Amino acid sequence: MFTPKIPVNDQPTGQIIPLGTTAVDGHQHAPAACSCQHPAPAATNRPTVQLTPGSIALLVGGGTAAVLVVGTVLVSMLLAVAITAGSLALVALVVRSLINSEIKNR
Repeated sequence: MFTPKIPVNDQPTGQIIPLGTTAVDGHQHAPAACSCQHPAPAATNRPTVQLTPGSIALLVGGGTAAVLVVGTVLVSMLLAVAITAGSLALVALVVRSLINSEIKNR
């Protein structure tokens, strides 16, 4: 019920072949055996990553700098929250003291 039903169309012929069937006419045909020699697939010529000692030092330095910057930001946020909490606690004590002194003076 929840699995998608995506039509399979290997080549853009305009005919949509549903997932349940293997051919357009509904008959299943065995794959034909060929007697020809196929060449081996060619290896891809992608450039590999070359890590030199200078690039490794640059990566280590960049990682260290990133960790230090993130740590500094997190510590400063924690300090800001702690200062705010302390200030609110102090204000609450002062307000409570003022309210209690008003009640006693009546």
